[in-house]
Amino acid sequence: MTVLDLMGGLATGLVSGFTSGLLGVSPGGGLVVFAVLLLGAEQHMAQGLSLIAQIPPTSAAGIRRYWDGGSRVAVSMLVWLGLGFLLGGVIGALIANRVAAAVLQWAYVIYLLLLAALMLCRSSVRQAEAAAVDPRGGALLAVGCAAGVSSGFLGIGGGLATVVGLSAVLGMAQHRAQMISLVLTLVPATIPSAWIYWQHGVLPAWSTLVAVIIGLAVGTDLGARLASRVAPARLRVLLVCFVLLMAFYMTLKAIR
Repeated sequence: MTVLDLMGGLATGLVSGFTSGLLGVSPGGGLVVFAVLLLGAEQHMAQGLSLIAQIPPTSAAGIRRYWDGGSRVAVSMLVWLGLGFLLGGVIGALIANRVAAAVLQWAYVIYLLLLAALMLCRSSVRQAEAAAVDPRGGALLAVGCAAGVSSGFLGIGGGLATVVGLSAVLGMAQHRAQMISLVLTLVPATIPSAWIYWQHGVLPAWSTLVAVIIGLAVGTDLGARLASRVAPARLRVLLVCFVLLMAFYMTLKAIR
């Protein structure tokens, strides 16, 4: 382990944490991309790193910023989402370790493009009507399960799917959806998926993991501070741009 590796781990955590705090998504998606880009990690290892790094409560400071801004969440909503996430996470991880890295890369690209399409097709009228109404348990369970499958299969925490599912599909207000996504990261729901990756031996050195986790904690707080000053419509545009940029990079990586 070199100083360059530690700096790469810290930078990976900072950038991923900043986008997590700003856009309300779990840092998994950014971690996978930036671990490949900055650390040169192989796809399975990047996904294992992402799942392990999301176990500590690195999003706590970012959640506080959203809470201070007026966003709230009912415990019952978190329970439904969490149950779906746990179930989907195990299913996704079991499938992921049976497919080739190239398949995972293309699956990641398709997943990101689908999320971007959902955000672009989002109806502002429907969102305005439903923003004040909490979704029912079945709908939340479905969103949580979809996020869990994406987490276990792609190693990305499921935050993107949670935000898009709550805001674009269920019509929840953007800031609230982003806060709920961050709150879910406090629950170590990635442990079952991370354990499966651990058993397959696809993890980086512990020093790299520690550097990434420190960067996540600092970056998430900085991103959430900025998010409270950005209008919901602009946050949605930033989220779509972020997703499309990740999809573009992963496409280039997959065709090499």
